[in-house]
Amino acid sequence: MRLSISHDTTYRYDSQVRTSIQYLRLTPHDSERQRVLNWQLKLPRPVRAQLDPYGNILHVLTMDEPHESILIGASGQVEIDVLCESEHESQSALPFLRFTHLTEADPALREFAQLHCKKRRDRSALIDLMHGLHGHISYLTGSTAVETSAAEAFAGQQGVCQDHAHAFLACARSLGIPARYASGYLYTDSDDHLASHAWAEAWLEGAWYSFDVTNCLTKPERHLKLAIGRDYLDACPVRGMRRGGGTEQMHAHVEVEVAPMLQVQQQ
Repeated sequence: MRLSISHDTTYRYDSQVRTSIQYLRLTPHDSERQRVLNWQLKLPRPVRAQLDPYGNILHVLTMDEPHESILIGASGQVEIDVLCESEHESQSALPFLRFTHLTEADPALREFAQLHCKKRRDRSALIDLMHGLHGHISYLTGSTAVETSAAEAFAGQQGVCQDHAHAFLACARSLGIPARYASGYLYTDSDDHLASHAWAEAWLEGAWYSFDVTNCLTKPERHLKLAIGRDYLDACPVRGMRRGGGTEQMHAHVEVEVAPMLQVQQQ
């Protein structure tokens, strides 16, 4: 499957921003499961690509002059291997056993993980856990914020894909299974969920397997991955800071479509 992506994000401010810096993880890289055919960033100025500690392609956009808005765009086409269910990597999975503030497993999450997995530590156990979390945390846009932790979303029984992923990571790590956060895009014909998406991956039998709690999917055949990390803060597509500007208004427009075979040109 070849996916075509168009993602534009505009930030507008009530007053002039004196300086700002944006950390962009908006560029996918090749892997066993996906092959980047072409990809472009549309930014106010040229920036160089680098790799972050997790191997994500990172661009750092620094704006030193006063500004009242920023437009960030990403577009391209990526080929997804729909038969590939896992990915092998040479980097150690041990860093993804560590809890973070957003993925800390409180007693309720630990008990939930034990209830669904018991002594099992295999893929079928985590699939049961995924379904359990899907039923416990209802999908509701606007019910949580980016700083909401897994424990808070679990207790409130509402959240979005970010919260689903965090809750899964908390449970898996409490069982001693390395698990990481994945951000990217999802192709779907449903209007219920945004095309920008997040899911979890767990390290089992020497490979990373996907667990999309929001959609109860274990085959990432419609997922295009941008970045991975311990939680949202490590892998979110855009994260920044600024001086001045007052209130910020953000508008994002994302389109994910299946690209006709004849329209794809390799570079």
